[in-house]
Amino acid sequence: MIASLRSATLLGVEGRPVTVEVHVSVGLPAFTIVGLPDAACREARDRVRAAFVSSGLAWPARRVTVNLAPSSLRKAGAGLDLAIAVGLLVATGEVDPGVVRDCAFLGELGLDGSLRPVAGALALVDATQARAVVCPAPSVAEARLVPGRSVLGARSLAEVRAALTGREPWPEIGAPEPGPAAAGAAGPVPDLASVRGQEVARRALEVAAAGGHHVLLVGPPGAGKTMLARCLPGLLPALAAPDALEVARVRSAAGLALSPLGPTALPPFRAPHHSCSPVALVGGGSTQLRPGELSLASGGVLFLDELGEFPTRVIEMLRQPLEDGSVLVTRAGASARLPARVLLVAATNPCPCGEGSERGACRCSPAMRARYTRRISAPLLDRFDLLVRVDRPSLRDLLGGESAEPSRAVARRVAEARRRATARGVRANAELADDRLEELTPLAAGARSLLSARIAAGELSARGLGRVRRVARTIADLAGADEEVGAEHVALALELRAGRAVFLGERGE
Repeated sequence: MIASLRSATLLGVEGRPVTVEVHVSVGLPAFTIVGLPDAACREARDRVRAAFVSSGLAWPARRVTVNLAPSSLRKAGAGLDLAIAVGLLVATGEVDPGVVRDCAFLGELGLDGSLRPVAGALALVDATQARAVVCPAPSVAEARLVPGRSVLGARSLAEVRAALTGREPWPEIGAPEPGPAAAGAAGPVPDLASVRGQEVARRALEVAAAGGHHVLLVGPPGAGKTMLARCLPGLLPALAAPDALEVARVRSAAGLALSPLGPTALPPFRAPHHSCSPVALVGGGSTQLRPGELSLASGGVLFLDELGEFPTRVIEMLRQPLEDGSVLVTRAGASARLPARVLLVAATNPCPCGEGSERGACRCSPAMRARYTRRISAPLLDRFDLLVRVDRPSLRDLLGGESAEPSRAVARRVAEARRRATARGVRANAELADDRLEELTPLAAGARSLLSARIAAGELSARGLGRVRRVARTIADLAGADEEVGAEHVALALELRAGRAVFLGERGE
């Protein structure tokens, strides 16, 4: 007898529908899985057999062939275990085929017959296109985030079999208790009011949040670069429902727990260590394509601390994703497009000793400084709209003075600037197309003269001109200017790129 059931497999952050066909025939006892299964998928024969025995089910002493269709798609992971087991129950006459006709099955089987969750349940449930989906109990809350699906949960193969045969009702699965891991919390977001001094850097963060502009902070250790970067998520507007669902989908595909309360509206913040590999940062893998830190930060902030310590090959892989907002990972057997719409914030020391040439305490030779800063190539450096020098705060700033403006007040201005950008058809001004800059960023006479002087002096390229105009548009939005971009807006945009001249100067270029 032949049984056919619906399931799905994960590729990148997307689910791909899979039809599990189980054929039981007369012949020497054997269990064969075909249809391009990977190693974990092939091992299902041993897990399913042990789960049957542990659940008190009779194992058929016949020839069993399992086909995973379409055969051209490589199947990865253990998420097809439950579909194979239920297919075997149908093929042996234990379960009526009509009961499973419009159902899909997802889950990994333990040797004791228990059901274990699999990564990417959100994408897998969405891909099944079935009216009802049966999944492990821990995945029920996540699976119910997909609209239009009736989600049924179970804790073991025995419970699934009892429910399908009508002996017992489907178990009632309540929401799990929320915890730090389930909520995906990365700790409280620091308030910008706790940053002492650093007026220019604070202003740069506000502009970066309002316009989606990438920012590089250059300064000695202890200047507050990391703290500034960690304040940035508190300035960003809450995620819209589609963006929050995309963030949840990526976290699910990476095997990270989601909040039982649903997708969080807080923009993600990821800060990978400088020793991470290219696959860990960008995503991919040899057999199973998974999202990396770049995709996990999509919709939020990717913070690269100690940028100069990252291997050049790793950070150079960011150039194309930062422009396109996605990364296409291609392997011989499959390819996947992963989201990469991030606000990049990076911090680096000006030289190996950290003091920099301007403080007089640098112990590095010019050649050492040039070698250190040259790890960041000019094309990658050009992706940063804002390059800000961050010096250590003064004693007066640290021990006295008035409290700085809190994140809540800055976030209100950022939200208003984002609203103006949305009216132009983009999420943020950094996404403005080149052919619309003249229309959307009209320059006042003084602003045009200022930019002309910089171009004539060779201090601004054509690409740099476009970036300055986008930043100036954001500054004008923050100031409430709806029409022309004034000279004061362009002047501040150029000042927020002043760190570029300092950085290039320390490279000796």
